Amino acid sequence: MEMVVDIAVDFEDYFPSMVRRLGAEGFIMELCNGFRLLMDVERGLITFESLKKNSVVLGLNDMGDDEIVCMLSEGDLDGDGALNQLEFCILMFRLSPGLMDDNGSKQWVEEL
Repeated sequence: MEMVVDIAVDFEDYFPSMVRRLGAEGFIMELCNGFRLLMDVERGLITFESLKKNSVVLGLNDMGDDEIVCMLSEGDLDGDGALNQLEFCILMFRLSPGLMDDNGSKQWVEEL
């Protein structure tokens, strides 16, 4: 007997509404606050260890090590195994469908 599991994940992208409410500059400041929440204070980077430790704050305490590595590698543009603030902000922008559509991108460019 074959069992089919249908897992539907509802994802609501709040970033566009945050941009409308805070403006582009205010939204970038909030992204930077998120970066600081997750970073290793001594290195100034989001590392595997800092993301694993601080993911509990976000309610993601059941994340496996492989998921953490995948999250880091998704945004690691310079290949150092960690995320600097720019890499983090770029990753967050890329992961938001609402910010990546034509209207969202144009609004950002106009505001910045």
